[in-house]
Amino acid sequence: MVIKTSGIAIISAAIGEGARDGGCKFGASALLQSGIADALTSSGRFIVNSPIITADAMGAENALDVVGRFSVELAYAVEAVMSRGGQALALGGDHSCAIGTWSGMAKVLKPKGELGLIWIDAHLDAHTWESSESKALHGMPLAALLGYGSKNLTDIYGWSGKLKAENTVVIGARSYELGEKALLDRLGVRVMYMDEVHKRGFEACFHDAKQRVTRGTAGWGVSFDLDGLDPQDAPATGTPVEAGIRLEPALRALASCRHDHDFVGLEIAEYNPLRDFGGQTARAVQRLAVACLGNTQPVTLSELSR
Repeated sequence: MVIKTSGIAIISAAIGEGARDGGCKFGASALLQSGIADALTSSGRFIVNSPIITADAMGAENALDVVGRFSVELAYAVEAVMSRGGQALALGGDHSCAIGTWSGMAKVLKPKGELGLIWIDAHLDAHTWESSESKALHGMPLAALLGYGSKNLTDIYGWSGKLKAENTVVIGARSYELGEKALLDRLGVRVMYMDEVHKRGFEACFHDAKQRVTRGTAGWGVSFDLDGLDPQDAPATGTPVEAGIRLEPALRALASCRHDHDFVGLEIAEYNPLRDFGGQTARAVQRLAVACLGNTQPVTLSELSR
């Protein structure tokens, strides 16, 4: 059981090699410089040992090699921090970082049971090396966590299937290919495409997703790709897609996480500070983090602008 008054480990996942635009590699350091830790401290939480894991392309033959090595290192860092309790805030990095983040979390939870995960994203991220035309690794992390893809991504700790399909929900997808959709359909992963979100509202979708991923699991988390948000609210991402989730309902939905003692952590990926003119997206990230993990009410935009 996670104790809500315990600390938050901010884990920096500095990787951009999984994407065609590598600017996300600088996302974690930029977010730390923007004061995200101070915002969480002001909300009533304290920050514990916060590792920084950086992808190293030295000696690597290709991006798959880089991401594979990084994923192992990140997984072990997450395991080390989370084995002491508390919660995690993982800051990416392109979304290939999710392989390491949630592999480490699954390892910690494994003695008690399965991991549940809500995956918020404009994309399905369920390609394998064989199904992907672009070979961009940030389009493969969900498939890898489900046990499909290259073994150096799927078999961290010597076992695959860190996630089970019935414990996984994707929200906000609106840009994807048939091959990855076919995999998720075959596995039975619940996908709430953006037309459903527009129709029902993000808060209702998140509530239903939460019910699914918490049923019979030992702990659950949220992996939030910023391109899941509408570019009006978060333009500084690697691959923005129009007509996305609006920030305000996302904040209200994530605030429900703070009342759940089995909530293990939030991952925020694909922040590209090189595109964040004026800091709008950094402020959005800070608000998401405080809404989800803070002990007080979510900070408002006016408070962040002071």
